[in-house]
Amino acid sequence: MNWIAETLTYLLSTIAALLPIVNPFSAAPMVVSITAGLSEVERAHQLRRACIYMFFILTAFLVAGGLIMSFLGISIPGLRIAGGLVISFIGFKMLFPEPQPVNDAAVKEAITKRDISFTPLAMPSLAGPGSIAVVIGLSTTAQQSNHNVLRHVLIAIGIAITALICYIVLRAATRLANKLGANGVNAIARIMGFLLICIGVQFVINGVIDVAGIARS
Repeated sequence: MNWIAETLTYLLSTIAALLPIVNPFSAAPMVVSITAGLSEVERAHQLRRACIYMFFILTAFLVAGGLIMSFLGISIPGLRIAGGLVISFIGFKMLFPEPQPVNDAAVKEAITKRDISFTPLAMPSLAGPGSIAVVIGLSTTAQQSNHNVLRHVLIAIGIAITALICYIVLRAATRLANKLGANGVNAIARIMGFLLICIGVQFVINGVIDVAGIARS
């Protein structure tokens, strides 16, 4: 029973780390805007492909994260501190958003595109720099454990579950945006932003502790 509890804990912690930064709720208004001219079937097809792309993008960084760090000579503490700063910055932008025009150039371009699944939906909306940093950080942490392969499999499953949650939320984006309204969406985005700041600060703390441990040794 202990390994079952440990497995569920690790799986849920992966989802909890990814979901606030992926934040499909904040992407809901954009989905409503750029899919306004699509039928329900076409919208579902685009969202399904976007979430599949998101899974493969993040899984690729999960597998290749260690290789990228080795090739660039990046240490685990350095990655944790840098990733924590990036995540915290994104969280601050979500918590204290700057006013932006409703129809900026990116949204106008997306509206005219036939395929919006890879960009802007999968990248950078769902699989952006913050989520990639989280996945690489999880990958490096898993490499330090005695159950390296199992931990990576659990992270991949966590990514898949997160992608499924994103698909469910984005499929209901039109109704969700209408029910929550602009204030509701902003409130959820601010809550997610605060959680991201907490996650980012914890990443930085873990990195500083690692650096202090290396300095002592």
